[in-house]
Amino acid sequence: MKFIYLLLSILCLNTIATTAQVFHKDSYSHIPPKREVRAVWLTTIGGLDWPKTYAHTPRTIEKQKQELCTLLDQLQKANMNTVLLQTRIRGTVIYPSQYEPWDGCVSGKPGSSPGYDPLQFAIEECHKRGMECHAWVVSVPVGRPNGTGPKNLKRRHPELLMKIGDEMFMRPEKKATADYIANICREITRNYDIDGIHLDYIRYPETMKLSISRTQARQNISSIVKAVHDAVKAEKPWVKMSCSPIGKRNDLNRYWSRGWNAEEKGCQDVERWMREGWMDQIYPMMYFKGDNFFPFAADWKERSHGKTVSAGLGIYFLSPKEANWKFEEIQREMSVCRQMGIGTAMFRNKFLMDNIKGLYDFTANEQNLYPALVPEMTWYAHEAPAMPTNLSIQRDNNAATLSWDNSTQDKTTRHQASTDVYNNVYASNTAPVDISDPRNIIAARTDKRSINVPLSPLTKHFAITAIDRYGKESRPLQSANGDGEGNTAAAGRHGLIRNSGNTITLPSMPSTLDVEYILFESSTGCTVASRRYAKVLNIKNIPDGMYIIRSLSKKGKCHRLGWVFIKRR
Repeated sequence: MKFIYLLLSILCLNTIATTAQVFHKDSYSHIPPKREVRAVWLTTIGGLDWPKTYAHTPRTIEKQKQELCTLLDQLQKANMNTVLLQTRIRGTVIYPSQYEPWDGCVSGKPGSSPGYDPLQFAIEECHKRGMECHAWVVSVPVGRPNGTGPKNLKRRHPELLMKIGDEMFMRPEKKATADYIANICREITRNYDIDGIHLDYIRYPETMKLSISRTQARQNISSIVKAVHDAVKAEKPWVKMSCSPIGKRNDLNRYWSRGWNAEEKGCQDVERWMREGWMDQIYPMMYFKGDNFFPFAADWKERSHGKTVSAGLGIYFLSPKEANWKFEEIQREMSVCRQMGIGTAMFRNKFLMDNIKGLYDFTANEQNLYPALVPEMTWYAHEAPAMPTNLSIQRDNNAATLSWDNSTQDKTTRHQASTDVYNNVYASNTAPVDISDPRNIIAARTDKRSINVPLSPLTKHFAITAIDRYGKESRPLQSANGDGEGNTAAAGRHGLIRNSGNTITLPSMPSTLDVEYILFESSTGCTVASRRYAKVLNIKNIPDGMYIIRSLSKKGKCHRLGWVFIKRR
């Protein structure tokens, strides 16, 4: 299996640049998967990503909140689905805690409340936009000795601290350290509707000279991981456990980690954590390129034991103030990760928002054309949620209002409680709606039970599913056949568009679709040809066969127009 992934990486390196160029110019040969992690690290330390405004008055509180909403709106437009929000920073936090003081990034004054709960607000706003919010917990470092975090720990637990250079760290060998970090993660999980606990810097400091064996050091770190896992899962078993290990697991047969790897340098036994089920996801910090990226990404995937792997991308290296990478380096990493079934996480959010070297435009308009659900945690065996019921569709000339109910289930099963069920909404111009096609998703992971949908002749049928906190999706509740059929004359009674073998005349389409290209797609989902939109298209070079015809707008929106059967003899 290892050789398969390495071979795939090598092949992708040779072809992906050409593929990416063709992708947005003359064809639409790649449909994004329905499920994958699309994450960002949202850094709060020093307000690097957010907040930019200190909150200490009603006006500044609202300004700080609006800053976050603006960022989340942009992430939603780019079809991102996961926010890793820095919650524990350096022995300090961004929520009211019984264990640690407020960080100064939110109020401007360390130890002081900003007048509201930023973590609660962030979770609610992420959920409104169909995104998961994970609490990013910096584990071992606690900052400089005179900082608010170390002072608090020194007063309450001096035995847990050690100084290395100019920084203070928690002692991984102490069982009380594992208990302390686990208590913080339990507090977050118990008090907030968080989707994940994300452990950062869960390793020994790289400048520390170990007085114990590497084996024992790895066991010490593993003990912290297990303690956090047990605390979190005892509260809410659906909350995802994840971490951000050093980007290279270890040396490979043909590729050297250059002395910087998770197992030997960081004492991180990540493969064991996944094998034991202590981690549901990993986000290795793969801030490299070329042979320092692709083989090691394949290695993580191979050793994941079925858990979710998302490569951390060092998008900050695009900055001229950093390494000034060419944009193609990140573009290629994103594309190859997708082909290997690996998600991505961008470090950090500011560089995506700044559209550095066109990264945001590429992400929103090419890479993530459609929404994506996060991967299901298949290693938790349980029943899928019940199918929604009572779908009602109220239409007017320009829009439809969809409303439905979710079945009330036995709350003793916890993960199937009705309050822990979201919904996905799909639309298509054909029935039944294909819920496996991400192009049909119009609302992902919504907590609403009613939505408004703009109508066109191409959105005639709908389907609603329930999805639980583990990512397991119900059977679809389909709108009745014939519901809202509208004007189907354009595509013929059966959706078949006639052709002469040399040309095809397309149906009239509303100007609101803003169509730029017409795509010819095979029954296997591959785009075999594309044409710039015109009323009459030349199809001489398209092989005989049956094709789905789709329109692609300037904004990347795709609609199904009908079928064409080409047979010249």
